[in-house]
Amino acid sequence: MTAARLFRFDRSFDSRFVAGVDEAGRGSLAGPLVAAGVLLDLERIGTRERRALARLDDSKQKTEEEREELYPSVIRAAARVSIAVRSVRAIDTRGLHVSNLGALADCLQAVGADRGAVCLVDGFRLPDCELEHTAVVQGDARSAAIAAASVIAKVTRDRYMHRADTIYPGWDFAGNVGYSTPAHREAILANGVCPLHRRSFASVAYSQLELGGEANGEPNRDELAA
Repeated sequence: MTAARLFRFDRSFDSRFVAGVDEAGRGSLAGPLVAAGVLLDLERIGTRERRALARLDDSKQKTEEEREELYPSVIRAAARVSIAVRSVRAIDTRGLHVSNLGALADCLQAVGADRGAVCLVDGFRLPDCELEHTAVVQGDARSAAIAAASVIAKVTRDRYMHRADTIYPGWDFAGNVGYSTPAHREAILANGVCPLHRRSFASVAYSQLELGGEANGEPNRDELAA
């Protein structure tokens, strides 16, 4: 009954519209940060939608296959969906935390700016966001709107990293999606870093590398977007 508990939390705000935002990729060594926002119209979430979302939960608690199954159900149930991406270059230039807050704020503005929506953010206050919002600690495990946003963000980012694996095959991005697994760290020691690796991280995985030069294997900039 996880989803029922999540929806009870959102309904406790006594608002027809609840907007939730979350991100994926904040703690990874490689790849973009992806934020997502989902607006739920609680008066239009009927029996069919509740059944389709019965397994909705924090995306980290789901397998890749379960997230892919939930993704279209979230899209159908949502009144509005938004996605914001911060590239590796943006993260290295502006910093991870600033990039994360900006992406979350962009998504919240896109889904929660009208209809008098209650706006919920997973974990963070957004100092530059004009919308009134509530930071919910562990929100992706408490709020249906935030959990739905976490699924959209995670699936979107994972799909990108799977495509990146075909261009940078030496780091198994299809398996680790950029996170610091033992195999990923070994691949970094063996192959160095590629343009998808974040240089601003003081990671132990980078400790034996010289990162002053160019990254290995620079592709055509349109390859990943194609």
